[in-house]
Amino acid sequence: MNVFVPTATDDGTFHGPSIDEFFPPVIFFEGTNFEINRIILIRFIAVLAILLIFWLGTRRMKVIPGRGQSLVEMGLDFVRVNIAEDLLGKKDGKRFLPLLTTIFFMVLFMNITGIIPFLNIAGTSVIGVPLVLAVVAYVAFIYAGVKKSPSNFFRNALFPPGVPKFLYIIVTPIEFLSAFVLRPVTLTLRLLMNMVVGHLLLVLFFSATQFFFFNADGLFKLFGLGTIAFGFVFTLFEILVAVLQAYVFALLTAVYIQLALAEEH
Repeated sequence: MNVFVPTATDDGTFHGPSIDEFFPPVIFFEGTNFEINRIILIRFIAVLAILLIFWLGTRRMKVIPGRGQSLVEMGLDFVRVNIAEDLLGKKDGKRFLPLLTTIFFMVLFMNITGIIPFLNIAGTSVIGVPLVLAVVAYVAFIYAGVKKSPSNFFRNALFPPGVPKFLYIIVTPIEFLSAFVLRPVTLTLRLLMNMVVGHLLLVLFFSATQFFFFNADGLFKLFGLGTIAFGFVFTLFEILVAVLQAYVFALLTAVYIQLALAEEH
């Protein structure tokens, strides 16, 4: 399993990261509908890590929690207080808390694999997972609106009250694109592009470090000190991005649900 792309050929030239990083060769079940490559395997690992951590943290719940239980409760409380209840209130926040919690931790764990040694790529860096999560958020938005107001949700979303009727020819297409097309697209692309760019930058810095240390001549080797320093800084930055993107994805999902539950719908 290659962690990074090759950094030098036999002639000693440097080759940076490639988009081929996101299309690794098949590891298991090649030629079937169940092909598993490196990124899919990383997704499995991330999901197993979520299940294991939550199982270990909740299997023996105590009134005075231990460190594991405290850590899990802090994560759950963060989603409940800062995302679900803050935007949806206690009643609706409780209804949609399982969904928002699942989205937050799934995105977080799959993002964070991008900086874990021997994994080194995010499970969200290929469009499948971001797209599925965006569709789930979109379906939750539609469900919330239709459940709240079956007869008025789509009408009020496409024909906002108070707008002069002659303006609907302009407003309605804009509202349709904004509410029913661009939301899932932007959710998908925001997460995907952040993870793709982050991975390419890390590969660039660390592969350049390898090149300068092992292939460059003379004082050029000293450039490796700079690239490894930048690599370390961007690793810390990538951790921040991984957490922030998980928060943003769950937050925007809650925002869309809140808009669907608004009184005018």
